[in-house]
Amino acid sequence: MQLEVGKIYEGKVTGITKFGAFVELDKDTTGMVHISEVANTFVSEIKDHLQEGQTVKVKVLSMGEDGKISLSIKKAQPAPPKKQGERGPRQGGGMNRGGDRGGARQGGKPAGGFRPRRDDRPPQDFSKNPPPIYDPNQNSGNADFEDMLSKFKASSDEKFSDLKKITDNKRRSPSRRK
Repeated sequence: MQLEVGKIYEGKVTGITKFGAFVELDKDTTGMVHISEVANTFVSEIKDHLQEGQTVKVKVLSMGEDGKISLSIKKAQPAPPKKQGERGPRQGGGMNRGGDRGGARQGGKPAGGFRPRRDDRPPQDFSKNPPPIYDPNQNSGNADFEDMLSKFKASSDEKFSDLKKITDNKRRSPSRRK
């Protein structure tokens, strides 16, 4: 049988492992379905979704130079219908708003204490109170920054010296000289 990448074929499950299932497309051709390509939902145990001897439809994802054939069951099935209000896959990738990487959500609220912007706020009116304009000739902003920087450095030096005293005392401790 001459296989083509992207085409859908029917095959028989011949073996199941913890990382995937082997599907025989004909007597000379066997490919593997990785656990992530078994179903549209999370799969922790492949045996919950497939049994040996079961006939399945698979899509050929790739064929390696070494004869390995990568298959997908979930891509051979029609896409599941979207629920009302559900969005498609994210475009552009990256992180979600608020720095949350799509992790745990509790009670429907994003993790990390992030609050989305309320769109019912009136827009800010800058005609009455315009934002400050940067003037490179004015040095007031730099003075504040310099003060903050010197306070930070002093605080940091103090913490570092305290830490150094503690570690030096631990090194000299008589209980360690046994």
